[in-house]
Amino acid sequence: MNTIPDQQAGPRRRRRLHSDEFKADAVAACAQPGMSMAAVAMAHGINANLLRRWVHEAEMRPSRDIVRADAGNAAKAQESKTVFVPVSLPAPTPPALDIRVELRRGPTTVTVSWPAGAAAECAAWMRELLQ
Repeated sequence: MNTIPDQQAGPRRRRRLHSDEFKADAVAACAQPGMSMAAVAMAHGINANLLRRWVHEAEMRPSRDIVRADAGNAAKAQESKTVFVPVSLPAPTPPALDIRVELRRGPTTVTVSWPAGAAAECAAWMRELLQ
């Protein structure tokens, strides 16, 4: 049983058509170093999944320039692809952890920094102070 009246059903949206030039521009923007597909998609006003499909399709079909080029140019085009280089980073050092206690009574403020390694002593000091 259909409970939605026909008058409430809004007009259907039409599928947008994008020119080959627009698609090529978006795909080329994705090839730039440091560019994310999501950022390019947002900048072009399209869905990121659609852009991913365009990039995939562009990778699957050979470029017109490479097809027309002779073997030397094709080899040069293959070499210009992005290469990922492993980078070794130093091990992260944990920040110096301190317990910071700030006490205020009227216009007076007292700030105490306590090493995190001595947290039990800090807790005992706080219990004594607050009694």
